[in-house]
Amino acid sequence: MPQPHLFLPGSSAGMQTKMQLESRSDVAIGTKAPEQPARWTPGTRIAFRFAFVYFGLYILYLPLHLLSFPPITQFAALYNSVWAKTVVWFSKHVLHLSHNFALDYQNGVGGSKDTTYIYVQVLCYVIAAAMVTVIWSVLDRRRPSYPQLYNWFIVGLRLSMAVTMISYGAVKIFPAQFPAPSLSKLLQTYGDSSPMGLLWTFMGGSWLYSGFAGAMELLAALLLVVPRLATLGTLVFVADMTNILMLNLGYDVPVKLGCINFLVMAAIVLLPDLGRLIDFFVRNRPIQSAPPRPLFRRPWLNWVAIALQVAFGVVLLSYNLYRSHQLANRILSQRSAPLYGIWLVDEFQMDGRLIPPLVTDPVRWHRLIVESFEDAAVQTMAGTREGLHLHSEGATGSFVLTSYRDPNWIAQFSSQRPQPELLVLQGEIGGHPASITLHREDESKFILNSRGFHWIQDFADNE
Repeated sequence: MPQPHLFLPGSSAGMQTKMQLESRSDVAIGTKAPEQPARWTPGTRIAFRFAFVYFGLYILYLPLHLLSFPPITQFAALYNSVWAKTVVWFSKHVLHLSHNFALDYQNGVGGSKDTTYIYVQVLCYVIAAAMVTVIWSVLDRRRPSYPQLYNWFIVGLRLSMAVTMISYGAVKIFPAQFPAPSLSKLLQTYGDSSPMGLLWTFMGGSWLYSGFAGAMELLAALLLVVPRLATLGTLVFVADMTNILMLNLGYDVPVKLGCINFLVMAAIVLLPDLGRLIDFFVRNRPIQSAPPRPLFRRPWLNWVAIALQVAFGVVLLSYNLYRSHQLANRILSQRSAPLYGIWLVDEFQMDGRLIPPLVTDPVRWHRLIVESFEDAAVQTMAGTREGLHLHSEGATGSFVLTSYRDPNWIAQFSSQRPQPELLVLQGEIGGHPASITLHREDESKFILNSRGFHWIQDFADNE
């Protein structure tokens, strides 16, 4: 009768059996090998490829215009020149547009980001992304998914969103984007304001609200650069950007296209956590922690990546706050111009003739408004206001006014200040001898400047 084998711990047969049992045990608990990444659906793979290319082009545009460092500005010039030629050619030969792109194709007139150039450029992004997606899908059709590339893509989107929020927030913490209403704005009627101009006056009229909006934007940015806080940061970002978009839509601010793109980027970042967010906020269910999305296999490299993201946010925040502080100081320093103020005309003589203050007169001056060392305006008796460039000729008190609209119009004066609030001008306007006596109006008399803040109000002052 055959004897049963005895498997001793030290025997070769025992070792082999032990390894087999351990192998079966590993399979049972799922630790034999790491799990393979889930296979994406064809539609998901195609959507990812398109989004990766499109937003790759779009977010490359952001640091080139928001990070003013010499190496970046040099590359930005090359990048912009390539797109300028592409957009102009595409507009002319494909879209058959007769638009004149001779103006600044990046900033447009008055800082617009909704110019024809920008819309055509984004259309080029879409077409380029579609073409690359087709080629990519054919050449890489066997790949089941892109988990690692997706993780890097999300990091790129997060940091781009953070860059934008830092630039938006820093100029509101210091009143650089929305300074206090100018002297001309104080004299302008609501009916003569553009919707965008009214919004700028509204925001600049309260540093508290403008600063609060900037603080919320900076909060979103700081949360976005910390991977563990990125979901919360994206939610704050969505709230901030939705408010910005509605202001842009409601007051016709030309940054609508950019806001929409950023909200789509935020939706992509939130997409992996969408189910967990619905369970938490809507279904009131307990949720588990989000699975880790490491960028590297080695843990220490992931810690380095986290540290670099946080350092990037801190450095960029410091840089933008410094720049915004400098810009706000420059705006404030303009108020130290020698003739700064609103000057009401008491007496106006031209060609040796005293001109009476008739409210229908389109020539006689009613006010001279000096905004800064270089900007001024004239308000006529008829109510029209003309923006002017002011050139001061040293400490002599002489200055020259030129029109932005009419290059042939010029006025030049010598000035005297018999009293601090009194100004006498002698010179000529458009070649005609002129003598003007003016006194300074106190801009603090405007309710917008003098009303202030009150905890207790028995009556609402809603003028």
